[in-house]
Amino acid sequence: MPRLHLLLFTVSLVALSWFAMMAVHEAGHVLGAFITGGSIERVVLYPLTISRTDVSPNPHPAIVVWLGPVFGSVLPLAVFAIVPQRLTVLGYMARFFAGFCLIANGTYISIGAFDRVGDCDEMLRTGTPLWAMVAFGAIAVPLGLYLWHGLGSLRQVIKEPPVVEARLACVVVVALLVTIIAEFALSPR
Repeated sequence: MPRLHLLLFTVSLVALSWFAMMAVHEAGHVLGAFITGGSIERVVLYPLTISRTDVSPNPHPAIVVWLGPVFGSVLPLAVFAIVPQRLTVLGYMARFFAGFCLIANGTYISIGAFDRVGDCDEMLRTGTPLWAMVAFGAIAVPLGLYLWHGLGSLRQVIKEPPVVEARLACVVVVALLVTIIAEFALSPR
């Protein structure tokens, strides 16, 4: 049973991190639109698609588009920084999520720039130089990997898997299910 709890916890935490990362990233776009006087048409967080925020009018598209990955990286880092160290499991989860968001956003912007994928196309159209997008990834991805490295050795985890309590595994599974239900409910079809 302990291996099943570890598997449930790990798979659910990775999936929850993906959905939460998209939500925080889109919250950055929403914040950018709000700050610059743009109008939100829709935010799509539907779990079976890639998230997006439609803004029109969008008086400052460069600010709106950049606040997605920047806020989507900085907010998880801030949460990790304020989680008390005595809350070990929560601290590890916050560290994992912050690393996940940095790696996801950094990879998306730096590699997506070459294919003009999603936000990257808007960044290039609004004058962001390619080197700035690659630099964002060159900072964010290693920082995310550094945070993950602080969680311990993958070799050690494989050799001696940690014991995950059934209750913790259930909490993460429930959090994932609530997130998926909320994203289905809140996203336009």
